[in-house]
Amino acid sequence: MPTERVTFAGHDGNQLAARLDLPDGPVLATALFAHCFTCSKDIPAARRIAARLAAMGIAVLRFDFTGLGHSGGEFANTTFTSNVEDLIAASHYLAGRNMAPALLIGHSLGGAAVLRARAGIPSVKAVVTLGAPADPGHVAHHFEDALPEITQAGSADVMLGGRPFRIGKAFVDDISEAALMPAIADLKAALLILHAPRDETVSIDNASTIFLAAKHPKSFVTLDDADHLITRASDAEYAADVITAWVTRYVKLCPPAPPPGAPEGVVRVTEADPKGFLQDIQSGPRHHAVADEPASYGGTDRGMSPYGFVSSGLGACTSMTIRMYARRKRWPLKTVSVDVCHNKVHAQDAGLANEGKVDQFRRKIRLEGPLTAEQRARLLEIADKCPVHRTLEGSAQITTELLD
Repeated sequence: MPTERVTFAGHDGNQLAARLDLPDGPVLATALFAHCFTCSKDIPAARRIAARLAAMGIAVLRFDFTGLGHSGGEFANTTFTSNVEDLIAASHYLAGRNMAPALLIGHSLGGAAVLRARAGIPSVKAVVTLGAPADPGHVAHHFEDALPEITQAGSADVMLGGRPFRIGKAFVDDISEAALMPAIADLKAALLILHAPRDETVSIDNASTIFLAAKHPKSFVTLDDADHLITRASDAEYAADVITAWVTRYVKLCPPAPPPGAPEGVVRVTEADPKGFLQDIQSGPRHHAVADEPASYGGTDRGMSPYGFVSSGLGACTSMTIRMYARRKRWPLKTVSVDVCHNKVHAQDAGLANEGKVDQFRRKIRLEGPLTAEQRARLLEIADKCPVHRTLEGSAQITTELLD
C-alpha cells in the first residue's frame, strides 16, 4: 500500500503532518481519519483501518492535530473547536487534489470532532465513530485534578498516557460548552457507531446517547471486549472489516475497467500472520476473504485452505454453468448444489498412465425440480463444460515476477 507523507495548513496556518494511504490502483473514494485525544495519526488502529480501506480502493488521510505528533503549533493553544477546524482544513486540502472526502472516521474525541465537522464538509456521505464520547467535556476527567490550577493560572501541565501535555483554560471552556447533540441530530449523513461495552475510558452509554440523537440511516456494532485504544490487531481488523462492508451502502464506489490481461481484475493476497499461515485476500474493491491452514498443518483454521478455495471455485462454476444452461432452455430446475472433494491419488488409480500422484476432484451434483431423465443427463454433461473444470483439466500457464 503506497503512503504519501504530506503537509497542509491547519486552522491557524501551522503546517500539519499527515499520511495519505493510497490504493495501488485508482482512488474510488476518500476517507478522513481523526485520532483520539493526545494520540497521533500513527496509532495501530488508524494504520490498520487505513490499510483495509486502501485495499478496497478508498484513500485515507490521517493527520496529527495542531501541536501533536509531527504537526506544528502549540497544543496548549488548541481547543475542541480548533480540532474541528483542522478537520475542515484537511478536507479542503483533499478537495484541492480532487479527492474531497466522502467518509469521516473518528476515534474517541476524534469521533466527537467528525460529528461536529460534518456540517463543514459537504462532500461527506457517511460518518463512523469508534469509542466516541457524546459530550466532548467527557475528556476533562483525564485531568480533573488539575482543573483548579487551569482555572486559576490559565493552564497547567498534566500527564496523559505517560506523557506531559499543557492544557489551557480555553480548551476546558470550549469542551464544556461544545454541545454535540444538535450536530448529531442534523448530521445529514449515514452514521456507524462502533463501541466496546467494556470500554473503561468512554462508557457504552455514550454510544446509546449518540445513536438515539441521530436520525436514520444509523447503525451500531459492538466491539465486544476491545479496549478503548483498540490496541489488539484482531479488534482493529474486525472494526476495519465492519467499516468496509458498511460503507459500500452509502459511498458509491465505481471500480475502473480491469487492467489489460486481467479481465476479472487483480486478486491480492497478503500475509496476515507471519507466525502462521493466515492470508488476507482482496478481490477488487468489494470482495474480501481469508485463507489459512488447519491447526494440524500449523495454521489457525480461520479460513479455507488454498485447496478449499480451488474446490469452491470448481463447485461454484459448475453450479453457475448448470443454472445458465437450464435458464436458457427454460427447464424446471429449482435448485443446484455441488459437493466437491479434493484428494491426491496415484495416477494409475485415476486411470492415467503417468507415474506419481495427481489431483483428483470428485463432484456430487444434486438437481432438484421436475426434470426429465433426458434433461438431468444433459445437465450432467453441461457440468463438464464449466470453465473452471476445463482449466483444471487443461494446461494452465503461470508466470511469476518479483517486484521491488
